[in-house]
Parts: sequence; structure tokens; C-alpha cells
Amino acid sequence: MIQRIQTIWLLLAAAASFASLKLSFYSGKKDAVLFEQLSGSTGGFLLLVLTVAVALLAVVSIFLFKNRKLQMRLSLAGLVLQLAVLFLYIQKTAVFIEGNYTLTSVFSFVVPVFFLLAVLGIRKDEKLIKSMDRLR
Repeated sequence: MIQRIQTIWLLLAAAASFASLKLSFYSGKKDAVLFEQLSGSTGGFLLLVLTVAVALLAVVSIFLFKNRKLQMRLSLAGLVLQLAVLFLYIQKTAVFIEGNYTLTSVFSFVVPVFFLLAVLGIRKDEKLIKSMDRLR
């Protein structure tokens, strides 16, 4: 299980997604005097649920190494859900009067990259297994 590179990518995706729950994505002013930070836990219920779902999909996908097709489907679902999370984050930043993206917003942007790399690793394993079946 740990010998496969997609396990590492999925583990990194889960860690980055869990980290994005606590670390801020955007900071700025909503009102003239109120300074606020946007993160996964403060962005609203839907954002919280989707972020936790992405992290759990990554963790569950790690343990599905024997069922590569299901692992690939869950990884693709995690990729799509994280893109939806990013869309919601960017949509939530529109309510700020002024502000900027924080350095820790990188965690939210690398999760889809990790999922994509995991899917490529799963596809590579699938091709290797199919080529081995042809040799038998």
C-alpha cells in the first residue's frame, strides 16, 4: 500500500485539506472597522462539510488500493469536490471590501493537484496490471 506513489499523493491531499480547515484562506475587512479571516471552519456550513468530505475521500481512497477502479472514481470525486470548494472560497471573498489571499491559501490550491497526481498514479498501475495480464 505505501509503496505506491498515489498513496503519498492521497495522504498529502488529506493533510492539506485538513490543514485548510484551520488555516485562513483570505483576510480583509468586511466593514469599515471589522477585520476578518476566511477559513474552512469560518466560511459556512457548506464549506465546512465539503472540506471535510474532500479530506475523508482522500483518506478512504488510500485504503482502497485493491480496488483501483473505485479508488480512481473516489479520487476524481475528490478532485471535483475540491474545485467546488475553491469556487465557494473565491465566491465568499467577494463580500470583503478589501483584503488579500493569505499564504496558507496554498493548501487549498494544491489539493486538486495532489488528487490529479494520484489519479495519474492509479492509471499507471492499471496499465501495468493490464500489460502483465497480456503476458500470461
